[in-house]
Amino acid sequence: MLVPAAILFDFDGVLVDSERLHCDTMADVMGDDGPPLDWETYRQSLMGFDDRGAFAFLLKRAGIEPTPEEIRRRVERKAVLFAQQARAGRVAALPGAPTFVRACAAVLPLGLCSGALRSDIDPVLDSMELRECFAELVTADDVEFSKPDPTCYRLCLERLAARFPDQAITAKNAVAIEDTPDGIASARGAGLAVLGIATNLSIPELKAAGASMAVDSLEGLGPGFLAGLLS
Repeated sequence: MLVPAAILFDFDGVLVDSERLHCDTMADVMGDDGPPLDWETYRQSLMGFDDRGAFAFLLKRAGIEPTPEEIRRRVERKAVLFAQQARAGRVAALPGAPTFVRACAAVLPLGLCSGALRSDIDPVLDSMELRECFAELVTADDVEFSKPDPTCYRLCLERLAARFPDQAITAKNAVAIEDTPDGIASARGAGLAVLGIATNLSIPELKAAGASMAVDSLEGLGPGFLAGLLS
């Protein structure tokens, strides 16, 4: 049975329960512009997007031209609101995630590959004391196109391979952990096997989206569990 050479984690919905906070803060920024943003619309249409793509969608829906400046303004405002709420304790770790990350980091190189802004991620990782577990972080700040585009996963793989040349890390021997169809498509597009986490979607939905395997949570799992994805 093969053992992964590296593990690449998504952030929202894999490590932390933050999708509803993203939805709420986007809704606050949009205000009365366009139809109200509810959870079901976010879940069906925006989950997995980075903030730029999400606001482009919302602005078009509101009949507002999604110019780069208008998107930037909304993204910056949302980042401030999200950080305020995160500091107030509204971003909780998902069951088993911190323990699983620490166990994996003890034996394998880890990367984090997220469509969130680095400013959204760093404070949460620091509060969970997980920042040092990740050798490389690729965020919305690092790529032009968000998931489902595979660029973010390809870049994270390249950085991990360069940092750990003795590990011979490639897409064929690494594993991604995701919770959305766009995230799964991104990882699969980069050639990675994917473990789906049923945070916001069901296990059948994750498998239908292309996950190699899916579980309810990371609770009780260890790095050896991922070997099955490569066998």
